[in-house]
This record gives sequence, C-alpha cells and structure tokens, in this order.
Amino acid sequence: MPIKKKICLLGAEAVGKTSLVRRFVQGIFTDRYLTTMGVKIDKKTVFIAEKEVQLIVWDLAGEDELTQLRTDYLRGASGYFLIVDGTRASTFQRAVELWKKATEVLAAVPFILVVNKSDLFAEWFPLEESLGKYNCNLWPLCRTSALDGSGVEEAFLMIARLMLSDRAGSTDADVSS
Repeated sequence: MPIKKKICLLGAEAVGKTSLVRRFVQGIFTDRYLTTMGVKIDKKTVFIAEKEVQLIVWDLAGEDELTQLRTDYLRGASGYFLIVDGTRASTFQRAVELWKKATEVLAAVPFILVVNKSDLFAEWFPLEESLGKYNCNLWPLCRTSALDGSGVEEAFLMIARLMLSDRAGSTDADVSS
C-alpha cells in the first residue's frame, strides 16, 4: 500500500501552477490558459528509496487582489510549493506573503520555492537579490519550466523526499482528498 502525501501548490495568479501539475501528472503542456477555481486535485505515484508514494497534488487557485488563499485547503498537507513566475518580481513578493499564511496553518512542514519559466531565463528578475531582501536565502529552491519540462519531475521528487524525511508529527496514514 502506498504512502499518501498531500502537496499544495501556492502562488500568485498565472505563475504556472496548473501547467506544472499537468506536466508532472500527464507529461503535457498546453499554452491555453485555464483559471483554477477553488482547487483542482490530481494524483501521481512515485518511488522514493524503494517506497511507493502517492502524491495528492492540490492545485490551489492563484491569489491576487480579489482572491485570497483559502487556508482550510492547506489542512492535512505534508508539504507545499511556493511557485513564482521568474519573469515577474511581484509573484515573489506574493510567495513570501503566502509562506507567512501557510506557516501559520502548517507550522514547519517542508516546502520548496519553485521559480517557474526557466525557458525565459533571460527575462527573469534578479532572483538572488529578492531572496536576500526577504531573508529567503536558505529556502530550498528549484527552477522549472512547465513548457519544456525541465526541473518539473525533480521538484516533485525533491518535495516527496523532504516529506518522507520529515517524520516529526506526521504519519504514513492515508491523506484524504
């Protein structure tokens, strides 16, 4: 029986959360923009150190001026991604705000800062400067591109490993979806 782990994807609107999930779960990318309403849940099984792990991925609606994070969706999460669009510095600032909200609900569960759109690296804002400005230099970081798939599988495997190694206060019990 697989170990089940819930992962939440947090980020501003249009950072690529749904595209990253689609790339990871289905192996595809579409440039058709679909706004997530509420939450969309997908599942994929991976193997970490010979353990079968079912990742239950909660793609949460992007937060913007009109939409606020529904913190009740975070309950039961074993880990989360803070997703940033590398071409828009404002999405990093939003990620820092979401990290504060998530920390209030989830305490110290593992998370990764995922900077998406690495295929547009030449257009990125100065990431290292932003990390320093908000004292986020020690945050685990992955660079991804939902478009070409680079870094996507690695990011999900990294969070799975972190969740499995973070045994304090967690169990292998089923996570309800």
